[in-house]
Amino acid sequence: MALEGRSVLYVSYNGMLDPLGQSQVIPYLRELGKRGVLFTLLSFERPAAFETDGLARCAELRDQLASDNIEWHWLRYHQKPSLPATIYDVLSGIRYAAKLVRRNRIEMVHARSHIPATIALALKKRFPIKMIFDVRGLMAEEYVDAKHWSHGSVPYRLTKAMEGRALAASDGVVTLTERIWPVVRDWNGLRGRTVAHEVVPCCADLEVFKFSSADRERRRAELALSDRFIIVYSGSIDGWYLTPEMADFFCAFTRERSDAHCLWLSPGKRQRIDTLMKERGVESSRYTILAAAPKDVSSYLSASDAGLAFIKPCFSKLASSPTKNAEYLACGLPLIINAGIGDSDALITREGVGALVTDFSEAEYARAILTIEKLARDTDLTRTRTRDVAERLFDVRVAGAERYSRLYETVLARDS
Repeated sequence: MALEGRSVLYVSYNGMLDPLGQSQVIPYLRELGKRGVLFTLLSFERPAAFETDGLARCAELRDQLASDNIEWHWLRYHQKPSLPATIYDVLSGIRYAAKLVRRNRIEMVHARSHIPATIALALKKRFPIKMIFDVRGLMAEEYVDAKHWSHGSVPYRLTKAMEGRALAASDGVVTLTERIWPVVRDWNGLRGRTVAHEVVPCCADLEVFKFSSADRERRRAELALSDRFIIVYSGSIDGWYLTPEMADFFCAFTRERSDAHCLWLSPGKRQRIDTLMKERGVESSRYTILAAAPKDVSSYLSASDAGLAFIKPCFSKLASSPTKNAEYLACGLPLIINAGIGDSDALITREGVGALVTDFSEAEYARAILTIEKLARDTDLTRTRTRDVAERLFDVRVAGAERYSRLYETVLARDS
């Protein structure tokens, strides 16, 4: 195997005890570990990881990862005050990672997003190693779109300067979408040079996320919704997620169908959802709010009939690949999503797996509802089609690990 015995340091600013680390880091590393990669993983864990229960969970996970060729190390994540805390974490990460590079004879560092890329850049200046910049999102542009920074502000300029240096030092680059790559490859650090590149969308573990008729019957019976048509939203609310607009859609849907029911799988802010629904005249019997454990999400998706996700459309979101889309499709659900988010427009128009809302109007909602109802007329065919798309495009073992493996092979083969 081309990657057998190759030693890679993977740096993540997200913790491995966090849901994101569990779903968007560990599954990829495990699959690449099966291909022979020897991983040293460095993550930054939240304060809870250093309490008694957290330490026990860390010890258990460390042992599990060791059996998958992954040697895990972690540092404490510091949040406030924002800039000094981040600088402290970067300096701590550089010092600790340098020891790991020397001890484990690291050949390449894989930096997951901008803060780890700063650490990787410092390592590459000191050691003869390769570097992959896994861009994930457009950090500076996201802060501007969220109105936390302005173009030309000091934080924006510092971030873009660091980003340019990291891109210039990178031997390989990962983006989440095809749509953003023509933009990124013309940025400082990449403009005018050839670099290995792969698009790796946010994938799902399709052995976990899959349709189950038994789960469907069980959950619908528990919720007393056996005869309802359920549209589900799974995930956090507000921020980038357009919660009022999703409540508007749910309201429009309940007006169209007497059997309509809205299922919010959201871990917090129950009162916020209740307020939004009541303001729109949706009776409490027409919607359910649950804080489902991660291990239970797939069963609730199996119980549903369509998956909803409206995200703020802006420039930075051209680089976004919503994980919930992959999870919905894997569980056999057609999508109801808005235009302007990563490659999602092409996903709907090319694959025919849902409805694309071009604006947040009653007319667009009505059109989307008709599309979903049409797909629902042949449930088995729709489930087969959506699952097929998930297997081709969003399986962590195929679209994920295979593309990373190809990139690793390309980068490690150069000048070797």
